[in-house]
Amino acid sequence: MCHDDVELSGFPPMSVDQSMVRSGPDGLPFRYFFVTADGSLAYERIEDTDVGEPAMALEPGFAVAVVEERRLGRELYGRTNRGLWVPMRDLGAARTFAFRGADVGTLVDGTIPFAWVVVDHARLFSRRGQMFVANGERLSRFQKSGFLEQVDGFQGSYARVDDDNWIRTRDVRHPTLAPPPAEPGIPLGERWIDIELASQTLVAYEGTRPVFATIVSTGKSKRKGHPFETPLGVHRIWVKLLSSVMDNLENEEASRYYRIEDVPYVQYFSKGVGLHAAFWHRSFGHVRSHGCVNLAPLDAKRLFTWTGPHMPAGWIAVLPTRYEPGTIVRIR
Repeated sequence: MCHDDVELSGFPPMSVDQSMVRSGPDGLPFRYFFVTADGSLAYERIEDTDVGEPAMALEPGFAVAVVEERRLGRELYGRTNRGLWVPMRDLGAARTFAFRGADVGTLVDGTIPFAWVVVDHARLFSRRGQMFVANGERLSRFQKSGFLEQVDGFQGSYARVDDDNWIRTRDVRHPTLAPPPAEPGIPLGERWIDIELASQTLVAYEGTRPVFATIVSTGKSKRKGHPFETPLGVHRIWVKLLSSVMDNLENEEASRYYRIEDVPYVQYFSKGVGLHAAFWHRSFGHVRSHGCVNLAPLDAKRLFTWTGPHMPAGWIAVLPTRYEPGTIVRIR
């Protein structure tokens, strides 16, 4: 590397066992904010804010990661992770989201024995022979429920939650199991990820053993070749980025522009389609994305540290090598 392009750090060396990803209790590596309804302007120097020439115009709904706050006079300004200063009066904090998936543990009759509620209020039912009668109990969105057996009848499909209660299967997302792809490393315990579009669920495996499951949001289109398609097939992660900017500012035909700075825990597996955290919506369990596999932040962080290639402490990007290939991601 040319010495003119680097300079020595004044920080002490990092320990080999230091965590490569720092984050808060919500799993996010930064504090994220959305630009409010009137938009805002970003400046290269804090002294230029509100008086100098802006470096960028930020439209309503754009998201930035703020890494520092500083007062100048009576105003409070935030420095984004991209090095620009923005008036904090123009920003609204992103809400934290504590949802996370679950370890699979012991299977019941060869299936994963739990699911997640994906409607605001899911009614519970008592079984009376072949009839199911609402019993007044409810579960809320994102609650984990049992999924011990499934019964299909003229009233619809129901799943048994526990000894006494049943729930409509349409109100939950149940992660399913499937035979692994024909990859030589899987019988030896290679890690891989299975994503089922029909159920909007993800299951992580070590060899043939499921170890973790959660709900996701995949692309809004099922049509092959559509820009919002999540491509079917077996892929491998080809790059991991601690964070990345995602926008459509170069799309002249877009009906609405968006820009989200420092989207965390990005793992691309098919060109520009990848797994990543999504802090701007809570539609997990339903299609939502422009093709990527959206994960709750805590799940995205967990998978980012679990998949290959491993990212050393202090790095912000890593590519696979012949010694540590990217983890398999199957979309079905």
